[in-house]
Amino acid sequence: MIKVNVERNQEQQIVSFSMSGHAESGPYGQDLVCAGASAVSFGTVNAIDAICKVQLEIEMKDDGGFLRCVVPTGLVESTNEKVQLLLEGMIVSLQSIAEEYGKHIKISEKTGGE
Repeated sequence: MIKVNVERNQEQQIVSFSMSGHAESGPYGQDLVCAGASAVSFGTVNAIDAICKVQLEIEMKDDGGFLRCVVPTGLVESTNEKVQLLLEGMIVSLQSIAEEYGKHIKISEKTGGE
C-alpha cells in the first residue's frame, strides 16, 4: 500500500508531504495505482520548480518506494500561494485515486502541533 502523509502548519498550508510503500495493485511495470500516484507527485514537484521557480527539499530512496518533499520557508507570499495551489491540486488528484483504489493508497493529514 502507498501511504501518503501530508503535514500542514497552523494556517493549514502544506509544509511537507511524503509517499512510501508500493501499491501492489498489479504486476511490476503494470501497476496503475503506482503509476498514477507517481505521475501526480512528480508532476507537481516539477510544476513547482518550472512555474514557481521553487525547488522543494527532496528525499528519495533508491528502491523507488519513498519520496519526501518539504516546502522551503520564507517564500514570498505570492509564490507561496502558487506553491500551495499546486500542492492542493496534487492532494485532490491523489484523493481521486484513493476513492477508486482505496485498498492500495491511503492519505493521512496532520496539522503541526497535533
